[in-house]
Amino acid sequence: MPETAPQPDPRRWKALIFIGLAQLMVVLDATIVNIALPSAQRDLGITDGNRQWVITAYALAFGGLLLFGGRIADLWGRKRTFVVGLTGFALASALGGAAANTAMLLGARALQGVFGALLAPAALSLLAVMFTEAKERAKAFGIYGAIAGGGGAIGLILGGLLTEYMNWRWTFFVNIPFAVVAAVGAVLVIREPAQGRNRDRLDIPGVLLVTTGLVSLVYAFTRAEADGWSAPLTIGLFIAAGVLLAAFVVVERVVKAPLLPLRVILDRNRGGVYLSLGLAVIGMFGLFLFLTYYLQVVLRYSPVLTGVAFLPMVAGMITGSTQIGARLMTRVAPRYLMAPGFLLASAGMLILTQIKTDTSYPALILPGLVLMGLGMGTAFMPAMSLATHGVQPRDAGVASAMVNTSQQVGGAIGTALLNTIAASATTAYAAAHLAGAKSPQGVQLLQLESMVHGFSTAIWWSFGILVAAAAIAFTLINTGHQGGAPAGEGAQDADSNAVPVLVH
Repeated sequence: MPETAPQPDPRRWKALIFIGLAQLMVVLDATIVNIALPSAQRDLGITDGNRQWVITAYALAFGGLLLFGGRIADLWGRKRTFVVGLTGFALASALGGAAANTAMLLGARALQGVFGALLAPAALSLLAVMFTEAKERAKAFGIYGAIAGGGGAIGLILGGLLTEYMNWRWTFFVNIPFAVVAAVGAVLVIREPAQGRNRDRLDIPGVLLVTTGLVSLVYAFTRAEADGWSAPLTIGLFIAAGVLLAAFVVVERVVKAPLLPLRVILDRNRGGVYLSLGLAVIGMFGLFLFLTYYLQVVLRYSPVLTGVAFLPMVAGMITGSTQIGARLMTRVAPRYLMAPGFLLASAGMLILTQIKTDTSYPALILPGLVLMGLGMGTAFMPAMSLATHGVQPRDAGVASAMVNTSQQVGGAIGTALLNTIAASATTAYAAAHLAGAKSPQGVQLLQLESMVHGFSTAIWWSFGILVAAAAIAFTLINTGHQGGAPAGEGAQDADSNAVPVLVH
């Protein structure tokens, strides 16, 4: 007989405020540093070769340790892990803001990634076990989805404001009040259900294999961007990642208490969500990166104006998530929201492939961003809710970490892959048109045109990736809508005693 779902915590909506605040801090931190990076580079004398490590150090630590962080949340308790993650993230942010040299800044970014890997799955699994009734869950995940989808763009806006009017160091210091408020609120408000703890021994071989495998994979894409896809180090890293991750799967099949029970990822619907979300994030991160440079370098927008230019996409994400996805999730099958949502986002991406050196923001960029936001918000909502539907409570941490892992690895792949494509297209365009540039003004114009051609080419790839995400979501995901009984009643899983939990 399935376990009976516990009575909902009366303070769950207050808890959502602090969980959402912590999630916003983690998500915006992935992009807030991007706009501040040129200022930090000048101030600390960071070389061009080391500049990428400000982003990569965070991505490697965060992406590589997410599954470990999710397992720790299941083992220690989600509330305790949540508070520890917030505290460590605040201290790492203080260290980054006070950085006196390159090494100090890179170390702070790596520490942010470590504690972010504890914080993110703990936050998501707390949300999962606190909201079990279908309509409430839809509303909670709608709010959470808007934060998850729009946080990156909010980071661009906040990064521009802080960099232009204060100092790049405040892109780190701003995390401290976020973390303090969320931690105090968690201590006072959050009450974690006791029955969801997983006290099995920690799978040390699994931790080592998956962490080194994911780090190798993320770093391989980073080196591909810097050294080329055929460089020996790049190839070696990809091979090492493949071997380590394959060994991880073998270990997880045979150990008694696996870090990632394969039942979590072998479900057709969950697998479809993980794969389609990862692909969608590849396209979305590429858009953030290229449009940021396009608006600042080509159209000469200030950092603040660049951030403001992304606001319509944030509004679209919030609308799509709370007004479309959340309202329809309990009545419409997920694939009928996810696939059209990704296609709508791809339509926005298609519009943005037409950018030129003198493109009008209202006529072309604005509608592209609005469609992108609406589509991603609509798709993210049911995806996050479905991602671990039917997972046992004791697996909630690692299941939520899998969603974060697919997004983080997708972001790292998107940044490296699309940067490489854009750089190659830029170089080829410049070489083909160099003969026509016969004056300094002509050379300068050619540089801008080559850059825009590279951006446009990469956005075309993002368009194709989003179409592929839509096709995967429609093909693999075949479950019905998520309305009806509260989580815990009548759901099916690989384990007949599973209690459904919904986690981003």
